[in-house]
Amino acid sequence: MTTTAPLIATAAAPIPPRGGAEWIAGFGGARLRAALFSPEGKPRGSVVLSPGRTEVIEKYFEVVGELVARGFVVLVHDWRGQGLSHHALPDRLKGHAIGYRDFLEDYARLLAAFEDRLPKPWIAVGHSMGGCLTALALAHGQASRFAGSVLSAPMLGLAAARRMVGARLLAWIFARLRGGGYVFGQPGDPFGADFTTNSLTHDAARYARQCGQVAECHDLALGAPTWGWLDFAFAATGWLARPRNAAKIALPLTIVAAGDDKLVDNAGARRLVAQAPDARYVEIPGAYHEIMMETDDIRAAWWREFDDLAARVA
Repeated sequence: MTTTAPLIATAAAPIPPRGGAEWIAGFGGARLRAALFSPEGKPRGSVVLSPGRTEVIEKYFEVVGELVARGFVVLVHDWRGQGLSHHALPDRLKGHAIGYRDFLEDYARLLAAFEDRLPKPWIAVGHSMGGCLTALALAHGQASRFAGSVLSAPMLGLAAARRMVGARLLAWIFARLRGGGYVFGQPGDPFGADFTTNSLTHDAARYARQCGQVAECHDLALGAPTWGWLDFAFAATGWLARPRNAAKIALPLTIVAAGDDKLVDNAGARRLVAQAPDARYVEIPGAYHEIMMETDDIRAAWWREFDDLAARVA
């Protein structure tokens, strides 16, 4: 049983038609927000869309509209610790996590809550952290339920690990000493974002649209990660880096990487593609991390890859 949840509209990002948000019960009874949108006429199938760290349902309204226009039912959700879903800490701006098992349980319950309204075939789409968690879910038994998957700049390696010697060990230690503390004590400022210094997108209008959504509803904002989140990220990427685990993702998979990504290490994506049985790696030159929020030419390259896989499986 689900109940109605809110969606936040702005002039630049209206709510897509034929859909709405609902509350579902995640692992441990955590209240999680998800939204379902449907096309006109008979659907081609369904897309389960999983955003990245700091991201919320509203940020993907444009993408949802494009998927619906392609004939897909779209299920998009706020991970625990983000948006209007349950936060583990009183300070909602802390981007916190305690391992990845809760996320996997939440994903399974999300699918269970909506599966009767998700016509097959299913395609799993995930960005950044959402791409990592989608890959984890597929490797932990969900691959048999999906016909294919397209991941955008998935977090399969952390760029920070290249810049800081011993980062993995440091995160493990501090997660157990002060897991809820900001990494290096830096809270970040999600309300003072500056396009000129951002490394997420080259598109000023889309960047401003996202800032407007956070300004409209401060509960959509998320600050810097905690030590607990960083430890989770290393644990998740480390698990997927093992060849026997990547090999469990036995479905058609396309990974679309950003050529100028400052947040994730594309080597992790290339490594997973080499181990997964039916995987393809594509890198978009010059793209920043948020490929689906990029300029029109970069987004067109993303949509070509999605459409190619969708034509194959749907």
